Amino acid sequence: MVNSTFVKTLYVNPVTGNDANAGSKFSPFKTISRALKVSTKSTIIQLAEGNYNSLTGEVFPLFIPDGVLVVGNEGTKGRGIVIEGSGAYQSQSFGWQNITLLLLGEATVMGVTVANTAAKGTGVWIESTAPSLVNNTFTKCGREALFVTGSAKVAILDNVFVQNAVSGLVMAGNSKGEVLRNIFQKNIIGIAISDSAAPMLVNNKLLENRTAIALSRQAQPVLRQNLIAKNTEFGLLVNGNAAPDLGNKQDNGDNVFRDNGQFDLKNATSKKLVLVGNQLNSSQVKGLVELIAKFSDLAGHWAADFVEALASKNLINSLTDGTFAPDNPMTRADYAALVAAAFNPTPRRPAPDFIDVPKDFWAYNAIQIAAQGGFVGGKSDRTFGPHQNVQRLQVIVSLVNGLKLPPAHKDALLCYSDRNTILDYARTAVATATVQKIVVNYPNPKQIEPSRFATRAEVAAMVYQALVAIKKYPPIKSPYIVSNERISQVE
Repeated sequence: MVNSTFVKTLYVNPVTGNDANAGSKFSPFKTISRALKVSTKSTIIQLAEGNYNSLTGEVFPLFIPDGVLVVGNEGTKGRGIVIEGSGAYQSQSFGWQNITLLLLGEATVMGVTVANTAAKGTGVWIESTAPSLVNNTFTKCGREALFVTGSAKVAILDNVFVQNAVSGLVMAGNSKGEVLRNIFQKNIIGIAISDSAAPMLVNNKLLENRTAIALSRQAQPVLRQNLIAKNTEFGLLVNGNAAPDLGNKQDNGDNVFRDNGQFDLKNATSKKLVLVGNQLNSSQVKGLVELIAKFSDLAGHWAADFVEALASKNLINSLTDGTFAPDNPMTRADYAALVAAAFNPTPRRPAPDFIDVPKDFWAYNAIQIAAQGGFVGGKSDRTFGPHQNVQRLQVIVSLVNGLKLPPAHKDALLCYSDRNTILDYARTAVATATVQKIVVNYPNPKQIEPSRFATRAEVAAMVYQALVAIKKYPPIKSPYIVSNERISQVE
């Protein structure tokens, strides 16, 4: 915790300062080392821009005492305020180490850049203490940027860990604490957690590492609302007897895994991992893993089983507020994203060039896949209408055409009391979907309502039924699935 009752401030400037000065604002010290010698509990050490290294007189490692706050510029996360160096420190648990900073008690470091280019160098070492690291940058460390061990209870908030030789953060021993809103980028391992460490990892971004998070031994971290994307090998790698908490029935994980090179999640343990309410591609999961979706607005809903089944395979996701909004209309962009994920169709057409779908649009790739696979198309003016709502008839025709299902006799339409509202061009496709048990009508199975906008629940149900029709998923019982057993396919 940051001490709110600081009693004095010492100023340090490696360019204009002098260690013979008084350490005041207009008469600063030159080195952090000097400021630390005269600091007491509840002292702020204010750093000016510049490099703090052995050439400017620093003696490493620097020990930051309990209750002392070292602060640079939080707004820039320490840009231009660089503490770089290495010194020998004997850890109680790990022997001699090369470190830059040791944080004692409830010391705090804010708004600086820390680097340790020594072989096997560590930027910050924390052992059985309860310090805070806020709005810093940790980079170019020869091993890891931050090592936390013993019974430490840390607060690691809003930092950047980038381009460290091995890891951004290592947590070992029985360490705990909060790791919130940090960025881990271009490290070999973003976060490594071992022994019995059990930190809370919340709302972090882990991008372009080799492995985002690696767990081993008895590690038990809690992961919530993290973005784990574009890591070249693994998003989350679980070894040993590690047992991460990735969500439960009372609390969604809300972690997003995407575009990781080998696997979003690899469970190399013999224990099944249960994930509730996360976003990841089921084809990018290896090992004993059960994916469970949870939406706050689906309890008792007629389509809950369909939506949950798709979500368990990461084919459909919650909205940003954790809801699914089952009775809202589905847009054409959302529909394209769903069919691209559900069917991963083989390209059958040239790539379209829709003038209203720019390459930076969130669903651009999905629309390309769905269009090339024959599930969706554009209009004569070369638009796609990504924000327009999709009609029920469009969904039914799309699924039949995209899956190339064999046509059925139009007599299948006799089960609909409003069959005369089905447009002529679509009657065979609707008959085919009816025979294949793809059509889902709520609340009245006898009314197809072809021109009405399809709800998100209806689309999810019909896409699931299409997956059943091609024997990818097991049937789900529902009174709203249209069934006409006496109609057979045309031979």
